[in-house]
Amino acid sequence: MTISDEISIIANKLANEGKTPSVALIKSQLSQTTPLPKIIAVLKNWQHEPTFIQAKQHDKTIKAPTKQVPDDETVALLINKALIPLQQEVEQLKQQVKQLLEIQQTKK
Repeated sequence: MTISDEISIIANKLANEGKTPSVALIKSQLSQTTPLPKIIAVLKNWQHEPTFIQAKQHDKTIKAPTKQVPDDETVALLINKALIPLQQEVEQLKQQVKQLLEIQQTKK
């Protein structure tokens, strides 16, 4: 929810209670510190919508799923896990080369 939405929601709730929305009343109910010019600008354009008293829920099927970025430790673990089979293969190849060299030495 944007700060503009929050200001509009508070203004609508106040109007629904029969109160006139003012900068002071809205500022006292905001969840975060907001500059007065922002509150004033939203109030200037605000029109009472009695049903707009909470943020609209966005349809989740429209939103593309967001991918979670792994932290450094997770990345390191994944890299190590991927390297294990490669390290094993390198060791096997070293042993085969050693055996071939030994066979070659014995034939001379």
